[in-house]
Amino acid sequence: MNQNLEAEKKYNKWVIILSIVIPVVVAILFKVKIDVKLPIFLPPIYATINGFTALLLIIAFVAIKKKNIVLHENLMTTAIWCSVIFLVMYVLYHMTSDSTVYEGNYRTLYLVILISHILLSVAVIPFVLITYVRAITKNFERHKKIAKITFPLWLYVAVSGVVVYLMISPYYT
Repeated sequence: MNQNLEAEKKYNKWVIILSIVIPVVVAILFKVKIDVKLPIFLPPIYATINGFTALLLIIAFVAIKKKNIVLHENLMTTAIWCSVIFLVMYVLYHMTSDSTVYEGNYRTLYLVILISHILLSVAVIPFVLITYVRAITKNFERHKKIAKITFPLWLYVAVSGVVVYLMISPYYT
């Protein structure tokens, strides 16, 4: 068996575990309410992080097209860390605050974007992890194949997160 495939397989259990554990833990934490007032209002911060993630993804895409592998690697690693920081802030906000209800004229559009954002944010986790594993194990052909799926999914999640924030922000109390 190819040495790179063997290296990739070593990570597969972690990809599966994290792809299940992250959404389950987030769902559980959403039900936990902590009576603490955070010193800062998190939604504009984590929306900005989502926007920054989208920008990183686009620049990383351009970098790899220009064969700038080191820049691409650094940008993608940063995008992953931005997504982790976003998730932590998002969960903290929802553990300490009530959800805001959108009541505007575009409620159906808002719900379509929000629901697709939530569903794809769960679905993209294994794609990101598998794509990353294939890169670090130097399975570049396999990496490229899945990256073609991961990139648009992850970009949609990042951009739709910003759109959801912009649509709901007038309703924050």
